Amino acid sequence: MIYLSSFMFSDQTVKNPNLYPYHVFAKMTERVLLFRPITILYGGNASGKSTMLNIIANKLGLKGQEYASCNMFGPCSYFMRFIGECRYTPGEEEDGSVVRIPKESRYIKSEDILYEIKKIQQEQVLADGYVYEHIRRGMPKEQRENLKNSWQMKKAMENIIFSQEKYSNGETTLQMLEDYIEPDGLYLLDEPEVSLSPANQVALAEQLNEMARFLRCQFIIATHSPFLLGTLNAKIYDLDSGELEERRWSELSNVRYFYEFFKKHKKEFE
Repeated sequence: MIYLSSFMFSDQTVKNPNLYPYHVFAKMTERVLLFRPITILYGGNASGKSTMLNIIANKLGLKGQEYASCNMFGPCSYFMRFIGECRYTPGEEEDGSVVRIPKESRYIKSEDILYEIKKIQQEQVLADGYVYEHIRRGMPKEQRENLKNSWQMKKAMENIIFSQEKYSNGETTLQMLEDYIEPDGLYLLDEPEVSLSPANQVALAEQLNEMARFLRCQFIIATHSPFLLGTLNAKIYDLDSGELEERRWSELSNVRYFYEFFKKHKKEFE
């Protein structure tokens, strides 16, 4: 399913070349992403892939979006100005009608996953996070105070502590992603391979393939994991090239590095 067909980043310029996020795109001549059911933004550190996901999330108003505050160059919020200059095209149904982006669509960051794991590892942090989630949903202060000493919260803590004992970090990551991702949704995933072993990265990729094919999900994923890149049935944009160029996974520098490394040590595996 295609909920988001294309996204065009701002092509406007500013006088100061260091302004965020304008500087991320300063040397790019191509500013348009065309999406498939699964699209990958590949790149190393500082390539701009996480910035791109966050800009898309802000433009679409997705859950999990992060706001970049005003910078020291003046009172203007250049981040929101940039967002306003971006454009996107939604998908279409077979009859030509516009597809609405589902309400439960969301932007899931690697730090979100790590924080959830940390909450499982630290009971007090978990309790604070549990209450915070109700604050975020608009629960009044009086009800929050009652919640802290309630049977409901006690059972929630017991269940998550049980999960801590039962699952490894990698298994917990897979479980949380499964809980976050529902049918009929657009999901922006920023390095979902965090804490996952190679085998679990492949398992995750196979699960995402099935959700895109059978459950009407669309994924835009930022990663440089060769296991995700080689398993996902995806269109891949290579941000390390300095442009939004489409590549095969076997052409990517990070994957080629793995290939050359193991080829060099081939005799040790024979």
